Amino acid sequence: MVVRRYLFVVCVSAVAQSWTTVESGTAANLRGVSANGGTVWVSGDKGTVRNTTDSGRTWRSVAPAGVADLDFRDIEAKDAQTVFLLSSGEGSKSRIYKTTDGGVSWILLATNLEPKGFWDCMSFWDPTHGIIVGDPVDGRFTVMTTGDGATWQKVKGPPANKDEGAFAASGTCVFTRGTREAWFGTGGVGGGRVFHSEDGGQTWSVAKTPVRHDSASAGIFSLAFSDAAHGIAVGGDYMKPDESAGTIAITNDGGKTWNAGTLPGYRSATAGGLATGPSGTDESGDGGQTWKKIAKEGYNAISGQWMVGSSGRIAILGPGAPR
Repeated sequence: MVVRRYLFVVCVSAVAQSWTTVESGTAANLRGVSANGGTVWVSGDKGTVRNTTDSGRTWRSVAPAGVADLDFRDIEAKDAQTVFLLSSGEGSKSRIYKTTDGGVSWILLATNLEPKGFWDCMSFWDPTHGIIVGDPVDGRFTVMTTGDGATWQKVKGPPANKDEGAFAASGTCVFTRGTREAWFGTGGVGGGRVFHSEDGGQTWSVAKTPVRHDSASAGIFSLAFSDAAHGIAVGGDYMKPDESAGTIAITNDGGKTWNAGTLPGYRSATAGGLATGPSGTDESGDGGQTWKKIAKEGYNAISGQWMVGSSGRIAILGPGAPR
C-alpha cells in the first residue's frame, strides 16, 4: 500500500519540543478544547467552561448560568467571540449553546427532546453551517444540521446496527471538510464503522473498519482527515486502555476502505498528526502508518497545540507555552 509521506504533517515537530502543563483553575474532567491563536476555550463536566485570551497565562470561567449538572463534551470556537457549546447526556441533558460576545452571555439553541437520545459530537463547515451526531433513536442515528448557526433541524439519519452507537469522549466522533462533506465513526458490538456524507448529512454511505468493536466500550472515538482521500480513525476499548489491538484504521480513498495501523493503546482523540488517550500521547508524520510516543501523559481531546484531560489538566506544545 502506497502512502503519501506528507499526510498530517501539520503539527510542529513534537520531538524537538515539549509539552508544558498549564494551570487551569479547575479540577473538572475536561473533554472539549478549541484553540484560535492565543484564545483557547475548554469545557467539561459539572458545567465547566473556561477560556484564556493570553495563551494560557490566565483563565476565567465563562459558563452559561444554571448548568452545573451538564457535561460539556464539545466546544467549537469560530472566532474570538463566537463559540458553540455542546453538552452530552440522556434526554434534555443534551443541549447546544452559543455565545457571540466571548462568553459574557449564552443562548440556548436546542435541547434534545428524545428521552432515549444522547448527542455525542458536533462539527462545522463554516460559522453558520454545522452538524450534530447522536446515538440511535428508533434504529437510526440522530443527525441535526444548521444552515444559519442558530436554528437546528433534525434530518433522517442513517440506519444503525443492533448495539451500535457513537462516543462522546472528545467531541470528535464527527469530522467535516469543505462545504458539505462529513464522516462519523461508531462503536459498540454493532459498530466499528464509518459513515460518510457528501451532501451535508442528507444521505450517507457506510464502510467497515478494523477498529475493535467487541464490547459496548469499544469502537471508533475520533476521526481526522487531511484531505478528501486521506483519513485516520482512532479508538479501541476504553475499559482496556493499554491494549493495542484494533486501535486505529487508515483510509486513502475517502473512507470507502480502511486498513489497520498500530497504536500502543486506546486513544480518544486524533488531530494534526497527534493521538492521545489514557496511556499516552503519540505523533505521526506519515499519515498514521508509524507513531512515536511523545508524552507518557494521556489526555482526552486535542486542538492545535493544546490538549485537555482529567482533573483540569491542560497542556500546550512548543514555544507558545506561557511563562
